[in-house]
Parts: sequence; structure tokens; C-alpha cells
Amino acid sequence: MENPAVTYTGGCQCGAVKFQASGAPKFVSKCHCNSCRKATGAAFSTWVGFADGQVRWLKAAPSIHASSLGAARGFCAACGAPLTYAGEAWPGEIHILIGAFDNPNAFTPDKDVFTEDALDWALAAKD
Repeated sequence: MENPAVTYTGGCQCGAVKFQASGAPKFVSKCHCNSCRKATGAAFSTWVGFADGQVRWLKAAPSIHASSLGAARGFCAACGAPLTYAGEAWPGEIHILIGAFDNPNAFTPDKDVFTEDALDWALAAKD
């Protein structure tokens, strides 16, 4: 059962964008798609997904870049830090990069998605 009293905070590198997410996330997963790799500069991205109503912007909201058809990526206009993803494939959701949270250790990814795009070394062998 979701506990609405649980809150998570975070923001961008410079502090211009700050947010609060309330309740349990819908998912925590590592995305290996080429688009996320290009948007973040990382081998894969780890996303924490919430319903739109669970997230509140405490300072400025992120600036939005329409990165592809039906997809919008949020970033800080001041420092450039990538922060969010929203897409038509997941209506009513906002996905926040795990590194944007003040305590990213609060979340543990439990799946990998778009593994067909994964770098050869990025998926650990499972014994």
C-alpha cells in the first residue's frame, strides 16, 4: 500500500530546480535506450517513475526539450542538468533521473528496459 507520508526531495546541480515526490514510486528501472544515452551522456539511465500528481516543483520547474516525437525531457536552464522524462507512451507519469534525488540510495532499480540497445558490457551476467 502506498504511503503518501513518504516524501523524496531533489533538484538540479545548481539548485535552481527543486522538487518533492510523495508516496511510493511506480517503478525504478535502468533504461539502456540510445535516446537516454545521448540525453544524459551515460551508458544507461536510472529512472524513478511517479504519477504526475505525486510530484511538486518547489522552485522553478525544469525547462522542456521535445527530444523526439511524443517525448519531452526536462533540464535545468541554468546549469543544464538533465532531470526528467515524460512521454506519450506513459501518460500521466513523470520519470526522474535517480541522480537528481537528494538521497538516491532510497531507490533500488529492479529491472532493465530497452536492453536491445545496451552496451555490450552494461548488463551484468546473472549466475
